[in-house]
Amino acid sequence: MPKTILIVDDETSILTSLTGVLKDEGYHVTTAPNGTEALKLIKDEPPSLVLLDIWMKGLDGIETLTRIKKDHPQLPVVMMSGHGSIETAVRATKLGAYDYIEKPLSLDKVTRLVHHALYQQQLEAENLNLKQTIERRFVMVGESPSIRRLREMIKTAGASNSRVLISGENGTGKELIARAVHFHSSRSGQSFVEINCAAIPEPLIESELFGHEKGAFTGATAMKQGRFETANGATLFLDEIGDMGLSTQAKVLRVLQEQRFNRVGGTRTIEVDVRVIAASNKNLQDEIKKGAFREDLFYRLNVIPLNVLPLRERKEDIPLLVRHFLQELSAEQGLKLKTMADEAIGILVRYDWPGNVRELRNLVERLVIMSPDTQITENDVADSLTDQIPVETTNRPDDLGHRPLREARAEFERQFILKRLKENDWNISRTADHLKIERTHLHRKIKLLGIQERGQD
Repeated sequence: MPKTILIVDDETSILTSLTGVLKDEGYHVTTAPNGTEALKLIKDEPPSLVLLDIWMKGLDGIETLTRIKKDHPQLPVVMMSGHGSIETAVRATKLGAYDYIEKPLSLDKVTRLVHHALYQQQLEAENLNLKQTIERRFVMVGESPSIRRLREMIKTAGASNSRVLISGENGTGKELIARAVHFHSSRSGQSFVEINCAAIPEPLIESELFGHEKGAFTGATAMKQGRFETANGATLFLDEIGDMGLSTQAKVLRVLQEQRFNRVGGTRTIEVDVRVIAASNKNLQDEIKKGAFREDLFYRLNVIPLNVLPLRERKEDIPLLVRHFLQELSAEQGLKLKTMADEAIGILVRYDWPGNVRELRNLVERLVIMSPDTQITENDVADSLTDQIPVETTNRPDDLGHRPLREARAEFERQFILKRLKENDWNISRTADHLKIERTHLHRKIKLLGIQERGQD
């Protein structure tokens, strides 16, 4: 569909000539002889761009521009005048005009200006959409006291330029928090550069962080910039920094102190302005006691500490997270929005989530894809949870108190179902009735938990 250009001028010759030229360029054109008529047209159907004369009887161009920008701040307006002055041009620009063009008009210049204004409008709209997408992608879902406090701390930390150290178990969302801090910072328009210190072998991490010169080592066939250099003027996220070796820690400490470094194999000093956010699933103070982490680096990083609680300690957030993931993942998979029964959510709330939010999201994604109906049921959830809990079915001499929580829970469930089966003389239907579950669900439980048939247990 062609873009619509509204031309506002009290000279019929201007309206006619501009209409012809812009139609030839493929635009849809509407016209108005004065500011009052223009405002009515914009209210009924906003155009893509306005060409607006300044000197008109009644409502002049400056007042018309003021009213347009009040109701449609994103609408680009190009001012036209045959009695131009520097003061008028400056005033129009301050009021939000995209540009100013003098009469007699150069039709070629007008078409170029219209094209550039519309292109910039498109870029601004795409940029706004991208920012909103990023904001939705990294939104912190939850209303528990710990999440509310964490959100406030993120805003405060983001406004500063200080280093941040995020602690928490795997799957709690440490990267999301790091991105949120970056999003609330003055560097949000710059890159968010990340590196997982646990995923890169120690011999290679120095090159990844600081870069290298051509010929610095075998295989260095070209110069390479490191993450510190790439993040100059931006944010660098050092994930799982507790897994970084002591030698590399010493080099990182020096960069934090001096904001400069040399590439591997290089002699030129490179100065950088980098904000560092670090994260670890380890207790770094315990690592310091073990001699595995430098105390001086810890204090350099731990200017603003942010701790995210595991999901089992903020279970009131689970229903909100589930609904958020259902909406996000249904859209992502191109499926009709799925819902989850309250009883099913209740099972999720009672589960301890050793993998935290990441585990919950993965489970919801599986349910969105695999559940045949639009509403996910209690049985769907129970089956999925049982599928992902590894069960040790062999008899062990130690009691449940010495086992990991998930293993103890699975063994308890096995013994509980076995007892009910024996009480009901191994009648599956009666046992399912007593357990308040579907018969097919009980069959799956028996198989998954490794319960032997009558006389074999």
